[in-house]
Amino acid sequence: MVDEASELLGAHLAHLLLDADADELVSTGNAQLATYLTSLVALDALRRAGVAPSACAGHSLGEYSALTAAATLSLADGLVLVRARGQAMQRAADTRPGTMAAVLGLDDDSVEQACRQSGGDVWVANLNAPGQVVISGAPDAVTSAGEAARALGARRILPMAVSGAFHTPLMAPAEDALDEALATAVLAAPGVPVVANVDAAPHHQAGAWAGLLHAQLCSPVRWRQSIERLAEDGATTLVEVGPGGILCRLARRTLPDLGTASVSTPEDVDRLAEAVPPAPAPPPAAPEGEHLHMSERLVVSPAAGVFSPAERWRENLAGSRVEVGEVLGTVGTEEIRSRFSGVVMGIIAHDGEQLLPSQPIAWLRTA
Repeated sequence: MVDEASELLGAHLAHLLLDADADELVSTGNAQLATYLTSLVALDALRRAGVAPSACAGHSLGEYSALTAAATLSLADGLVLVRARGQAMQRAADTRPGTMAAVLGLDDDSVEQACRQSGGDVWVANLNAPGQVVISGAPDAVTSAGEAARALGARRILPMAVSGAFHTPLMAPAEDALDEALATAVLAAPGVPVVANVDAAPHHQAGAWAGLLHAQLCSPVRWRQSIERLAEDGATTLVEVGPGGILCRLARRTLPDLGTASVSTPEDVDRLAEAVPPAPAPPPAAPEGEHLHMSERLVVSPAAGVFSPAERWRENLAGSRVEVGEVLGTVGTEEIRSRFSGVVMGIIAHDGEQLLPSQPIAWLRTA
C-alpha cells in the first residue's frame, strides 16, 4: 500500500513512515500525510482480518481516514486531498504563525469566555471531552486566554507543539487550495454513517461532504459531541485505528461505560478480530429445522488499477446472490472473482475508482 501510494503521489512515503526524524515530521504537510497513510495501513489489516466498521468518525485529519473507511473517498483521492490540505495549512501557518493549548478542568462555556477576555485572535478549536478543550490562535492571544482560563478555575494549561492556529479563522488562506483539490475528488455516498466534525451529525449524502471538509478547516472539532452521537446511535465499542491512543482516552472520559480498543500493531488487529462478535444472522429462508450461520466477508481487489464493475453489478444490486468464482468486475485487465458465495450487501468501489491491492470491492454475507 505504501509503495502504491508513493507512486500515486510521486513521493517517497516509506521514508516518512520509517526514517523521518521529528524535525521533518513537525511539518504539517508531512505529519498529515504520514498519519493518514499509517491509519490506512492499519485499516487495511483490519479489513483483511474481517473487521469492518458500522459507523465512522475522525478527529480533524482523521475525518479523511473515516471517509476512506466508509468508502466515500478512494485511497487515491484521499492521498491527494490530505497532501493538498497539509500543504495549504502549512502555508497559512507560515503566513500567520499560531499555536494551540489544551485547557484542562474547565467547562466549554468558561473556555469560550476566557478566549473573549483575552481580547486577541484566539478561539476554541477542539471540544475533546468534558474538562478538556483546546484553544487556538495567535501565540500572545493563546497565552492571554490561558491566563484568563486559570483565573476562571482551569486546572492546567498545556501548550501544544504545533506550527499553526488550526481550526480557526487564521486557516482561511488554506481554503482555496483545499477547494481546488475537493473539486477534482470523487466523493461517494458513505457506505456506513460518518459523523462530521463541524456539527457532530451523520451525513449520508455524497454531496454534503465537500462543504463539510471545507468548513472543518476554520471550525472547531466537536469531538465530545461526536462520541455522544455515535453512542446515541447504538455504538457500544469505539476502535481507534492508527497511531496513538489519545482518542480512546477521550472517549472513556466522555462516556466511561463505552468500550474502546486501539489498533496500531498486528497484535492489536489479531486481538480485535478475535473479540468482534459474529454478525447477527438474518431471518432464515430455509424450512424450520435448518439453521444457517451467516458471517460477513469482503471481496478485495487483486491488483492496482481502475475498477470497472461487471454489467450485472453496475446498479449495485444489494441483496442479490453471488456464487464462488463469479466475476464482479475488473481492475485494469485483471478479473475480480468472488471467493465466496452469498448475498451481496453492497458494492463498495465505484466505477472508475483507482484501487490498490487488497482494497475492498464488495461486502457480502456468506452462507
